[in-house]
Amino acid sequence: MGQSPSIAAHLSATNRLPPPHPPRPILSTEVVTTTDADYTDNIPDECLAYIFQFLSAGDRKNCSSVCRRWDLVDGRNRHRLSLKAQSEIISYIPSLFTRFDSVTKLALRCDRKSISLNDDAFVMISIRCRNLERLKLRGCREITDNGMAEFAKNCVKLKKLSCGSCAFGVKGIYEMINHCTALDELSIKRLRGGGENLLGGEATTTSFSSLKSICLKELVNGQCFEQLVINAKKLKTLKIIRCLGDWDKVFNIIGKENECLIEVHLERIQVSDFGLESISKRVNLEILHIVKTPECSNLGLVSIAENCKKLRKLHIDGWRTNRIGDEGLIAIAKQCPSLQELVLIGVNATHLSLGVIAANCQKLERLALCGSGIIGDQEIACIAAKCAALKKFCIKGCAISDVGIEALSWGCPNLVKVKVKKCRAVSNEVMDWLQDRKASLLVTFDGIDNEGIDNDGIDATSVSDGVGQESGSGFLQMSGQLVVADGSSSGSNTSGGRLALFRAKLGGFASRNLVPCTFSRWSNNEDGSPSNI
Repeated sequence: MGQSPSIAAHLSATNRLPPPHPPRPILSTEVVTTTDADYTDNIPDECLAYIFQFLSAGDRKNCSSVCRRWDLVDGRNRHRLSLKAQSEIISYIPSLFTRFDSVTKLALRCDRKSISLNDDAFVMISIRCRNLERLKLRGCREITDNGMAEFAKNCVKLKKLSCGSCAFGVKGIYEMINHCTALDELSIKRLRGGGENLLGGEATTTSFSSLKSICLKELVNGQCFEQLVINAKKLKTLKIIRCLGDWDKVFNIIGKENECLIEVHLERIQVSDFGLESISKRVNLEILHIVKTPECSNLGLVSIAENCKKLRKLHIDGWRTNRIGDEGLIAIAKQCPSLQELVLIGVNATHLSLGVIAANCQKLERLALCGSGIIGDQEIACIAAKCAALKKFCIKGCAISDVGIEALSWGCPNLVKVKVKKCRAVSNEVMDWLQDRKASLLVTFDGIDNEGIDNDGIDATSVSDGVGQESGSGFLQMSGQLVVADGSSSGSNTSGGRLALFRAKLGGFASRNLVPCTFSRWSNNEDGSPSNI
């Protein structure tokens, strides 16, 4: 609109005309586009690498293709690498490990239908990964004992080694231990290669001085590793799962010489009460798993109770042999007041032992009762009345009814999780009522299936969700060769020939239902260690 004549005349007379309009400011909603602006130029490489760590493997791979700088930053700060280790990978090793030159954790996996990388490719990787600290091998059937020896000479900083379904044998394992003096964790599963005693030839007991954790699983020649277990003087964790051999004599020697052992897992192996008595000499023992060892009875469990006062976690799968029951559990209750976790599978415990456990083990927070026709409403009522510290409770395949569930609603003030599975006399209505009565309680209920409950169906595998496995989501596709970067996939299927032979030798002792730790996906303890329940 124009100004009135009087105002215009006045402004003209006083020589005070309005100044010209200033440049229009850019509003916050407007976007100024430039073609060459890089807003990450001022971000230090360290900060950019830290941002990449929050991305998934696939997104991180996409980011590395944005520009050369991002590719360099990603490569130099990629410490984990998982590769599909087929034979064709050898031509990509130079470029691959030139880009990822800071790898400290490496997984090499090959499925049983493919030919794996050979010794030459394996050694070539070791030359470019001299700072490697963790190595996982799965299905690498073309790697021999010689390849393991050459690899070990280049990767002397290795701390953790896990191998399964590979073709090398005891000699290859020894070569790793002999050269990698910092190795403290060793996991061996289904090795195909044979071998002599590990201390044969040039081996010395000093080679095992750094080992703190050993896991032997599904080994037909498990007895070849006896000296490895015996001479690891600083061993803290020992897991022997479905391995042939008489292990009583091994535990007898360990009980006399090893002073550091705090965790022992025994599953489907030849061990008796004599072996448990030998283990009990390790008074610092805190975690014990006795899974489907039919020669173990109350006598061995009493020995554990009398000596291992620091016991915190006890898992027993009695396989419904009725050799472990009230007598052994009462001894545990009276002698092990620090017990925090108790898992009983196929153990016919009654209110006599459970009542003593509830009264004496005031720190008991996690309890699982599975696969017992003896455990009923009276036992549940006893637990509800006395287990004030109980937080997580699992009942599976037991003879309880709605009466037992109702008892839980009046007791266990700290209870946060309840899991009830395959209990025939428990109704949906009472579980809903329990949930309504305790709104903060997490209730899981699975009714009985049509097939009923069988002996092999009640084990830790079916009780828990299973051990968490890493899963990879990022892939690098290079001329048909699939490379998984910064992630890992589930282990490849292993050959059935050797495993079939193993099962044939064990007969019914090695059925298809395997028992890992129970409740492994429930929350961790306060100290950060897995609660396994």
